[in-house]
Amino acid sequence: MLAELDTIRTEGIATLEGISDETSLENFRVNYLGKKGRLTTVSAGMRDVPPDQKAAVGAKLNEVRTALTAGIEQRLSSLQAAKDAESVKGIDVTLPGRPARSGALHPLTRIRDRAIQTLRRMGFALADGPEIETEWHCFDALNTPADHPARNEKDTFYLPDGRLLRTHTSTVQIRTMESAKALPVRIIAPGAAYRRDEIDATHLSVFNQLEGLYVATDVSLADLKGTLEYFFQDTFGPQTQVRFRPHFFPFTEPSFEIDIKLEVKGQEARWIEIAGCGMVDPAVFEAVCKSRGDKLFDPEKVTGFAFGMGLDRLAMILHGITDIRHLIENDARFLSQF
Repeated sequence: MLAELDTIRTEGIATLEGISDETSLENFRVNYLGKKGRLTTVSAGMRDVPPDQKAAVGAKLNEVRTALTAGIEQRLSSLQAAKDAESVKGIDVTLPGRPARSGALHPLTRIRDRAIQTLRRMGFALADGPEIETEWHCFDALNTPADHPARNEKDTFYLPDGRLLRTHTSTVQIRTMESAKALPVRIIAPGAAYRRDEIDATHLSVFNQLEGLYVATDVSLADLKGTLEYFFQDTFGPQTQVRFRPHFFPFTEPSFEIDIKLEVKGQEARWIEIAGCGMVDPAVFEAVCKSRGDKLFDPEKVTGFAFGMGLDRLAMILHGITDIRHLIENDARFLSQF
């Protein structure tokens, strides 16, 4: 048996030297080391070896197995090295590499992150809520009368079960007050809103809003004005002029539209509407108290302000975008500018 093992080793090593592909190498492994291979067949005869020869034959068997296994691994390494060399043959490694194009954040993402950073520095926390809402959270709690145009099916996306796609992120303000444990409440709510608008250069049926709410025992109109003036000057530059115009919203009283003076080189400066705001209407606090079953937001003891703005509109003003549809079309020629 010792002579037979030497023969297997000699023949195996010689065969390995002539193997030129991985498939043949795998066939060799099976023929020599597989369950029915030559070496396995010989090792099965160990039971017939005289006791005084078992140690020598066992050692030789392990020696041959180790030699063949090492030979297979070495040959596999050589074949893989040759394949790698062939794959890069003809490549000039001294040529400079081709730079990979780096991406950039979408302009909507950039303005949202920038707005959040500014307001977080002012003490506002992030809040979130569902995009599928109840009429109570979207309209009733916000003091919106039953005959208000926004509640019409021509303006709002209603679901078969009576729920709707939120028309503003003011619903997050109501849900935050419902779950608040104590005062003050100071939150911002960025997110998507949905309305049945005809899509054109300035309108989309799905758009991005950012709303804010601050409620405490001594919040004043001066706090609202100072907060928003600082925000818009931080966003558009310290020289930005901000104007508050009296307006009406069902959920704030008094209410204001906010304009900023836009100055573009080569064009006459003009005022443009950019946001809405106001002091929270006492009726909103009463609705929240009724829902909560307590008096944490007692309108006789607390005051607050709220504001809301379209992030799409902020992005358009900041980057000089003339058509809101560019923000959703994913045109690489447009996005590469940012």
